[in-house]
Amino acid sequence: MTAVVLVTEELAPAALDLLTEEHEVRRVDGTDRPALLSALAEADAVIVRSATLIDVEALTAAPRLRVVARAGVGLDNVDLPAATARGVLVVNAPTSNIVSAAEQAVALLLAVARHTAAASATLKGGAWRRPEFTGVEVHGKTVGVVGLGRIGVLFAQRMAAFGVRLIAYDPYVQPARAAQLGVQLVTLDDLLKESDFISVHLPRTPETLGLIGARELTLVKPGVRIVNAARGGLVDEAALAEAIAEGRVAGAGLDVFETEPLTESPLFGFANVVVTPHLGASTVEAQDKAGLAVARSVRLALRGEFVPDAVNVRAGGAVDEDVRPLLPLAERLGRVFTAVAGGVAARITVEVRGEVVAHDVTVLELAAMKGLFAPVVEEPVTYVNAPHVAADRGVEVDLATVEDAGEHANLITVRGAMPDGRTVAVAGTLVTSGTRETAKLLQVDGFELDLAPEGVLLFFRYRDRPGVVGTIGTNLGRAGVNIAAMQVARRAAGGEALMVLTVDSAVGSEVLTTVANGIGASRAAVVDLRAD
Repeated sequence: MTAVVLVTEELAPAALDLLTEEHEVRRVDGTDRPALLSALAEADAVIVRSATLIDVEALTAAPRLRVVARAGVGLDNVDLPAATARGVLVVNAPTSNIVSAAEQAVALLLAVARHTAAASATLKGGAWRRPEFTGVEVHGKTVGVVGLGRIGVLFAQRMAAFGVRLIAYDPYVQPARAAQLGVQLVTLDDLLKESDFISVHLPRTPETLGLIGARELTLVKPGVRIVNAARGGLVDEAALAEAIAEGRVAGAGLDVFETEPLTESPLFGFANVVVTPHLGASTVEAQDKAGLAVARSVRLALRGEFVPDAVNVRAGGAVDEDVRPLLPLAERLGRVFTAVAGGVAARITVEVRGEVVAHDVTVLELAAMKGLFAPVVEEPVTYVNAPHVAADRGVEVDLATVEDAGEHANLITVRGAMPDGRTVAVAGTLVTSGTRETAKLLQVDGFELDLAPEGVLLFFRYRDRPGVVGTIGTNLGRAGVNIAAMQVARRAAGGEALMVLTVDSAVGSEVLTTVANGIGASRAAVVDLRAD
């Protein structure tokens, strides 16, 4: 029987042609909920963009469904856990818009440098006011790139052609890799002080939200121009408006906003601010790439073949039932490692111990890598592209297997050698109680723990002494953050200690810094595991 592919939104004609070669293609309006649910009853695959919601109800209405494809990058409108539980493959087009997004950032930078938008509006309004729109050359200036993910790299490569000095802030990129790109790595504060132009290319996470805020904007070089075509909220919009009004920032180009859609903002009142309605991926080419990418993935999935752009557990084909329960643990250990290490390691070893090593555990290495990089890169990280993300950042990742797990049935350790000579390790296991298996975080950086790696975790390294717990509780209480659980590990009284807290809500960088300063912490980190 010919498989039915349901298309719920606009798709590139070339993608439709590709699908019709092997399958029956049907169309439905994805925003018409009753029509969508009815059409899903006979669908083997469904292709959506951003307006169609594929949730538990939609999945339940589709008993034949084998693959959900999102013709774009994000998956906010697809219930990934529910699809995975149903055995439905989920694919997207993670690299379809990276060129378009990089070019949009370049376009905004040039438009701000030359007052293009304001001059155009003035001339169309009937006035020839040439002296008002004297701009600046990009050539010979210092361009700061915040985030050297794929889009950040593409942006930097394009800006190099203008004869600029390129500097970048990205704690998760090795200096050698940056040097290959012709980029000098610096601290964020130094980037702010030295740059004539700043372009932001980061994912939106609790750590990056408001990364360039009021404090940072007091450090900028006078006359700087700032571009954000990555994610809304990375640059504090109110603080930016104030900095522009005071003349500390000469202009800005913004394609994204903290709240979207947005039609009113203090920033809109400045002639030296260029704004666009999230057009980073809005090119014919990006839409065609996205459509063709998911069409190819759908064909592979319906043939039962390996799917490169799959984003859920079944991406690499069959995973042994003894290995599958360890996937979430490995990914969470990767996330915890990235948080407590505070930077990217030059080399990572994922060590798997126990009887499980009798099976192919390669997917556990991929899961750990996914966790390592997901919080710190702009593009989605999957089991398939995780090795490429690591290679792009100059990180070597190895898998080690040992049959003996000691007192544990299984044990996963993520260990990394840091550029400054430190060795950081985190370890965890699954504990069986009856028919239930529970993940446990057993070790962080040499300290022994017994903690569930879930929720929002805070880590503080400090000198053991009385009063620390009270100070932390007071500062978190003032910030409206409730403590759900706490564990302290130490090697000796009065020596170095590690405190791990589970809290009920996200903790921003300002709150984390306040708490850390309050106890004189040598290191502090936060990791949000709620979305895993």
